[in-house]
Amino acid sequence: MSTWSGGRTLGTVAILFSFLLVGCAARLGSEALTPVAASAGGKTMQIYVATTRERDLSQNAFTANLANALNFARFSVSVPPNHKSGKIEMPTATPDPERDFAVVDRAALSEPEFRQAVTHQTNTQRKKHKVFVFVHGFNNTFQESLFRITQLQADMKIDGIPILFAWPSQGRVGAYEIDKQSANYSRDYLMALLTMLSSNSEVSDIMVVAHSMGAMLTVEALRQLRTEGKDRVIARLSRVVLAAPDINARTFRTNVQAIGPLKPPLLVLVSKDDGALRASSFLDGCIARAGDIDVDNPIVREAALKEKVQVVDISRLAKHDDLGHDRFVSVAVLYSRSHEKTLRYRNTAGTFIFTDDDTFLRPIDIGNRVAQ
Repeated sequence: MSTWSGGRTLGTVAILFSFLLVGCAARLGSEALTPVAASAGGKTMQIYVATTRERDLSQNAFTANLANALNFARFSVSVPPNHKSGKIEMPTATPDPERDFAVVDRAALSEPEFRQAVTHQTNTQRKKHKVFVFVHGFNNTFQESLFRITQLQADMKIDGIPILFAWPSQGRVGAYEIDKQSANYSRDYLMALLTMLSSNSEVSDIMVVAHSMGAMLTVEALRQLRTEGKDRVIARLSRVVLAAPDINARTFRTNVQAIGPLKPPLLVLVSKDDGALRASSFLDGCIARAGDIDVDNPIVREAALKEKVQVVDISRLAKHDDLGHDRFVSVAVLYSRSHEKTLRYRNTAGTFIFTDDDTFLRPIDIGNRVAQ
């Protein structure tokens, strides 16, 4: 079977046009990374960064150019007192910590300093801890991805150290092919980061959440780790989530087969009305994407069961952008409320629907049970 899409039709050119309009909107500049005084009522998050972006020494920031080695940093980001779950209170040229996400401190780190930081030893005892790695998607600037992982950490309330893996997206819709090349270039560096974390005896769990084109990068990294026989690294991953994966659906199943079953299963968040992925399909020769497959399609259900993958339809959740490409943020908002209820399906492959009612995760087809 060459595709999980079952012959899904392409969206209209109007969707692509709206995608382009979104890309032309005013964007947050690197000035938003200039530290300001923290708000007394806000909450400050420590975000660690591993990036293939070139470091801008003059501004202690990162460019859209490729680096020839991983660069590391730490950012302290303040979440405003009036923060609403699921939203990034985006700053203007001069961030106001009372109303906006704002950087209140930042520091360049060497690799040894980064390793020490994620070891996270307490003063009284050595305690294992979790790590949350976020891989951003296409058309994201560094500052946008930094504020996104801060928002996810704030809303999901993950008890672990957040690490942003930032690859050099150009932050322009017209740079789709350049971004794809930059994501592919960053594969070995993501492998290196995961290998580093998995070899740290103080790290208990490694959760990876990858969005859009970042999911393509993550799948390629996992496939290469498996090809190189680095099974121990993959075994240390406590959960891998692909949110709206911008991956060619014709090759997605092949990659999943090469990686093999994960425990718990690979979690794929999909939405059949994701306008950005339809535009991506258009840009990629009208080939359907893995992130907009239809869970009602028998081919998808069969493939999810056979390959031992969790495919979850999140199209019933609230949108956080005009095209529905950031719906995964709604899952993050519900995570702390739904975590206990969804644990029963943690190791269950098949197709599901995620809702915002009391059921949260409803199985459609999990092999021995088909929901009505």
